[in-house]
Amino acid sequence: MSENLSCWNCGTSLTPLDFGRQDTCRQCGRDTRTCRACVHFEPSANNQCRENQADRVVDKERSNFCDYFRPNPSLKAAGAASRDALKAAADALFKKKG
Repeated sequence: MSENLSCWNCGTSLTPLDFGRQDTCRQCGRDTRTCRACVHFEPSANNQCRENQADRVVDKERSNFCDYFRPNPSLKAAGAASRDALKAAADALFKKKG
């Protein structure tokens, strides 16, 4: 598996071995084997999952025992984009006028 995997929260590069049931991201400490990191995660789908046989998982950001979990190689970090957007907004708000 030569996919580019990353943390769903901060975007840190991960390997396939970093997605065990008790594994956490070495950068942000969040669980890695979560619905948010799965190829089947889809916010607009029923139970936010495209796999219709998967059991319902309430907390999508916590590790779980789903048998259908597969790390998503095209994942965009949830926290990274919002931090950048917040910083840009703060910079624009507090920018000195020349």
